[in-house]
Amino acid sequence: MSRIDSQDYLSSSPDRHRREMEAVRRISLSLFQHRHVTDIVEHALKTALEVANAEAGSVLLADPDRQSLVFTYSIGTIPVPAGTTIPWDHGIAGSVFQSAEPAYIADVQSDPRHLPTIDQATGFHTRERLALPLKRWEGDPIGILEVLNKREGHLDDEDIEVLTIISALTALSIEEARLYEEAKLAEVARLLGDIGHDIKNMLMPVLMGSQLLREEFQELCEALPTNDRARAQKSRALCEELTQMLRTNALRIQERVREISDCVKGLSTPPRFENCQVQKVIEDVFCTLNVLAQENRITLSHEGLTRLPVIRADERRLFNAFYNLVNNAIPETPPGGSITVRGTMEPDGQHVKLSVNDTGRGMPPEIRDSLLTSHARSRKAGGTGLGTKIVKDVVDAHGGTIAVESQEGVRTTFIISLPIAGPVEAHSTPSSSSV
Repeated sequence: MSRIDSQDYLSSSPDRHRREMEAVRRISLSLFQHRHVTDIVEHALKTALEVANAEAGSVLLADPDRQSLVFTYSIGTIPVPAGTTIPWDHGIAGSVFQSAEPAYIADVQSDPRHLPTIDQATGFHTRERLALPLKRWEGDPIGILEVLNKREGHLDDEDIEVLTIISALTALSIEEARLYEEAKLAEVARLLGDIGHDIKNMLMPVLMGSQLLREEFQELCEALPTNDRARAQKSRALCEELTQMLRTNALRIQERVREISDCVKGLSTPPRFENCQVQKVIEDVFCTLNVLAQENRITLSHEGLTRLPVIRADERRLFNAFYNLVNNAIPETPPGGSITVRGTMEPDGQHVKLSVNDTGRGMPPEIRDSLLTSHARSRKAGGTGLGTKIVKDVVDAHGGTIAVESQEGVRTTFIISLPIAGPVEAHSTPSSSSV
């Protein structure tokens, strides 16, 4: 094993300088026409492998929230799946990330830091490895560029010089792309604030109109002859139900718009943990979505919720989570199917277990496995994958867990476990202090 010091890279060889300049030209042409991190990473790795004439390689980017390195793009006979993670202090990559210094390992299999699980998963045999930190000439690393197995001979100092230039320019491009994305997000946030203000104003006529419609229908029913009044009772009840649904959901939309406005101002609304009946939350969700379910000839039902204890939860956020799960399940469930929410106690007696089961078409493993990650994808036209992210965020805020089971062509089940007493950090925080 040898550690390569960047100060040792300097060379006066004209051939090396020409190769370095060619590498700069190629990587500049490749990188600076792209503004998305995924595109930058892909083209940087391809250029690195071509320049070094290497068999395989990967780019891993740091995830500070999880203190991990994430395989973002990989090239090889069987590439490492995007999204695969390793702790950022494990393995050769972790060592390089922590030290911010490149490392060349001529015999990887004898290095105690080598993580054989990656080779085992891909079937690739790593002989030699060059790992370089993705960082500017000064600054902390944002990831790792790895090059494996030169096709002819071995990776040498000249390869290291050229790949160091590529890694530095790649890091610079990634940082610029992230700044560009942040600038776009800032503009999106400003526009969201304007849109939210308009939505709030547009909802007022809906609220007022639904109340006037309800009162007008009541007056019409009262003015009917007694016999006709009895026949109109069913229509009156339906009108009551629908106008109440309009008002309730318009108020919910207003509340969500207020959250958007707060976020634009740099504020966030903390969860408000209070005594909560899960059955009421699910019944409110069903009431909101019942018309949509009926139009699709889908039955909504719940089982076992009446036997569950009162839990400490943010009722509004819990509603949002189950609304997203049921709403997402409706278009995936064929006519005549069903969506069922079941509730039971966990064996420890400290958690409630809630499952949302549909008789829909299920999903392939790659979609299922990405659902509860930042790489979530949607199969629905116009879908963003944000629905399951909302659900995951709500469950996390409650100190719970969520898993998904799906059999393609048969069903999908989301399983949520929530602590009865609420999250540990909420126990010392009075709900009255929440905004």
